[in-house]
Amino acid sequence: MRMARGTHLYVFAYDIERDRARARVAKLLENELVRVQKSVFEGRMTPTAARRIAKKIGREIAPTDSLRVYAVTAQGIDASLSIGAAPIGEKSAFLLF
Repeated sequence: MRMARGTHLYVFAYDIERDRARARVAKLLENELVRVQKSVFEGRMTPTAARRIAKKIGREIAPTDSLRVYAVTAQGIDASLSIGAAPIGEKSAFLLF
């Protein structure tokens, strides 16, 4: 699978105790990424964009909450498995609804 130069697939996973903070983080991620589980989102972006999103989330969560951000290379995507859901889609310039 080819990705645009300088981009990776990023996976954001969180564990946030407070409902309000969790809702704000989910909304922020829904604006940028695709939700694949209740607290797991993925999308292709540059490292700079991933850091920007993580920094925004860091302002919303408590010290006892957690956020994990994983960068998946093209080789990692090729070795990954997806069962029971749509496969990781190709990046396109636009979405049709």
